[in-house]
Amino acid sequence: MSLKQYYTLGNSGLRVSRLALGTMTFGTDWGWGADKASAREQFMTYTEAGGNLVDTADLYTNGESERWVGEFVRDSGLRDKIVLATKASYSSDPSNPNAGGNGRKHLMRALEGSLQRLATDHVDLYLVHAWDMVTQPEEVLRTLDDAVRAGKVRHIGLSNVPAWYASRMQTIAELRGYEPLTTLQMEYSLAERAIEDEYIPLGTQHGMGVMVWSPLASGLLSGKYKPGSGGQFGEGRLQTMSGSNNPAFAKFSERNFAIVAELEKVANEVGRSMAQVAVNWVANRPGVATVMVGATKLAQLQDNLGALDFELPSELRARLDAVSAKATGYPYTFFTPGMQTMLSGAAPLGDKPDGYQAPVRISGPSAGVQ
Repeated sequence: MSLKQYYTLGNSGLRVSRLALGTMTFGTDWGWGADKASAREQFMTYTEAGGNLVDTADLYTNGESERWVGEFVRDSGLRDKIVLATKASYSSDPSNPNAGGNGRKHLMRALEGSLQRLATDHVDLYLVHAWDMVTQPEEVLRTLDDAVRAGKVRHIGLSNVPAWYASRMQTIAELRGYEPLTTLQMEYSLAERAIEDEYIPLGTQHGMGVMVWSPLASGLLSGKYKPGSGGQFGEGRLQTMSGSNNPAFAKFSERNFAIVAELEKVANEVGRSMAQVAVNWVANRPGVATVMVGATKLAQLQDNLGALDFELPSELRARLDAVSAKATGYPYTFFTPGMQTMLSGAAPLGDKPDGYQAPVRISGPSAGVQ
């Protein structure tokens, strides 16, 4: 179980491990999650395995997550080795309209609060947590660029935004010389594949590596939930949050349980846990830069960290692709091979031949200087 293999995030020079540590579960303020001792164990286990990207947010467990992460980083002496990421958008005070959203007033205030809780003078990756539907992209981007120029942020990104909005922001950054977006942090799993239509092509074409959250569909793909009756499917976060009106936790459906059933069969055939197979599947999808794994128990995290220690056979991967496939909708029905042949003619056509550009791979012992 080693994460000591690193790749650049998007078009940046920031080098991150293929699995990131998600810390939304650090703290029990929301009625579920890991206590401080367990959270510290998870942090140390992850970093000792070679992982270097730790993700949190200003309002995770009401700020407890950031405080604990800051303490763990300080106590471990790993600040220079850790790529520290945090996010802001959500309101900390419902009575104050400027205590949330993506306006300059809130983002600057939120960043200062995060730096204080994390006990650091900068974060390596700062993300807008969600589109607020009202703040103009120019204001958001200029605010983030100012934070970079002030030395409080190293790289920037977006989470939970429309593809057109991310595209516009990247275009503005290129036009005006602002700090470009390095990552798109989006939900992606066997149970949620919507980002394949727009975000994966956007990220690969315009330099934004996809940072996956919820690769286990909030625990559904771990196999802990089974079809039941009366709205009860098993104990855990999804059951606890089933009435929260949060779509991120609305995972109980006939389609998703069919995916779980096929995933269980595939996992048994390769001798791996369902969670490992689910994370392996998403980590090896096009455009994915890193996958966030989080847990409430150390054993769960240890299992997840072994997700890249094996190769999933192509025939088994194809079965998972098939059971989780989503219907092709307009306008993507126009981009199928048959429809595109009407544009290109009968002769085979491609953008570049195979092997046109070799990937950059650096490994081996250091040459050293005598």
